Amino acid sequence: QVQLVESGGGLVQAGGSLRLSCAASGRTFSSLGMGWFRQAPGNEREFVAGLSSGGRTTNYVDSVKGRFTISRDNAKNTVYLQMNSLKPEDTAVYYCAVDTGGYFGVRRDRYDYWGQGTQVTVSS
Repeated sequence: QVQLVESGGGLVQAGGSLRLSCAASGRTFSSLGMGWFRQAPGNEREFVAGLSSGGRTTNYVDSVKGRFTISRDNAKNTVYLQMNSLKPEDTAVYYCAVDTGGYFGVRRDRYDYWGQGTQVTVSS
């Protein structure tokens, strides 16, 4: 079992920044593939960013490349999503997810555990 707790969401103006955190417990964090997803009202949950267990390989959806950065601190069992130059279309509930097998790609069904989500709202 892995427990995930996200934090850092909130309301920000367009062009602003937020940093999301996801604290994990219950399993060796350094072996986990990590992902961030988001879901806007009426939309499917979509992949945003992924990070390998070693922290050296990343994967981003095209719409956030150059604006978002995923990173991890294995000593703190935490993964981060730094979001810069935010746009109103980034508004969504953001979820972190882990795969115990190390997967960090776009497929939702490959992830084993999910956090409860944190709301990000970007005003224009």
